[in-house]
Amino acid sequence: MKWTPEQWNDWKWHMRHRVTSEEALREFLDPTSSETSAIEGTKEVFQWSITPYYASLIDPDNPLCPIRRQVVPHMEELAPDVIGLEDPLEEVAHSPVKNLIHNYPDRVAFCVTSQCAIYCRYCLRKRMVGEAEFMMRKGELRDAIAYIAAHPEIRDVLLTGGDPLTLGDANIDWLLTELRAIPHVDIIRIGTRMPVKLPQRITPELCEVLSKHHPIWLNTHFNHPKELTEEAGVAIDRLLRAGVPVGNQTVLLKGINDSVETMKELCQKLVRMRIRPYYLYQAQLIEGTAHFRTPIEVGMHIMEQLQGHLTGFAIPRYILDTPYGKVPMTRDYVLGRNEEGVVVRSTRGDVWMELNDAPDPSECPVVLPKL
Repeated sequence: MKWTPEQWNDWKWHMRHRVTSEEALREFLDPTSSETSAIEGTKEVFQWSITPYYASLIDPDNPLCPIRRQVVPHMEELAPDVIGLEDPLEEVAHSPVKNLIHNYPDRVAFCVTSQCAIYCRYCLRKRMVGEAEFMMRKGELRDAIAYIAAHPEIRDVLLTGGDPLTLGDANIDWLLTELRAIPHVDIIRIGTRMPVKLPQRITPELCEVLSKHHPIWLNTHFNHPKELTEEAGVAIDRLLRAGVPVGNQTVLLKGINDSVETMKELCQKLVRMRIRPYYLYQAQLIEGTAHFRTPIEVGMHIMEQLQGHLTGFAIPRYILDTPYGKVPMTRDYVLGRNEEGVVVRSTRGDVWMELNDAPDPSECPVVLPKL
């Protein structure tokens, strides 16, 4: 694939030229026989798409490259996954109208699109991203906005998806204008991976739109230090100069960032780029993602090792997301382990068991009480 500097800096060019075939992938690397089989074998399971920018970060000589493993299909996605679920957070059950998730009294997650620039293989919303039935028509967006307007307890709206920044500037401006017209909406947040997978999307024009509707907060999703590139730094700097605070939500992924050294480096580099490490998520029980999931004790061990070795605001909170809300993975909330998994108490007082493999004692010194 050939491109000019003008094309490379144009986010719409990247969207039009996303890698969606083995032939296109070969412009960046020679896929292994397993990857070739997985590209064909997972077609009916989950879409795949990689921006040229993100594909350029892949080490073509290393099948275990942490960038590569996040986006190139794997045959492991088709392996039996006895505990994997389609909707582990029961988001559909908490959706009073299409694509609007109301699980907390004072806030909603508004999935304004099902489109993403890339499709991460561990995605929480594999059931919907890339699927036409979850795209939002203007009338459906209005229905969701009307629900928010009719519920004065809602003061915080998270725009998510899919990725909301796949929408054009005019559509984003319209959405923010409609939400800002609701008196009880104090905070608007945007959840996007664009600074990671397509930093060219963070244009001066987009930042001008965002700056019209403050307070706007943005959380992005860097998983590995290799993703913190010079281009990503330019995107983050533009957001900050537009008055948009930037936080980061990392997912703990086996073989990608599940070591103290990698997580420490990631947090240090995030802070250097003026991004606040916000959450470290335990990987969800999504169908076909068993090869990405780590025992909860591994995450607890990483967090114990970060404490005292990083400044306080450089340490994220380790979180398990459940149908009863987010649960901090600390000794206050983690009750112990039984034969099936880890038992936790939610902040609402509910007891929840996360089906989870026991750790290898040689790899993780954290031991939970047996229940």
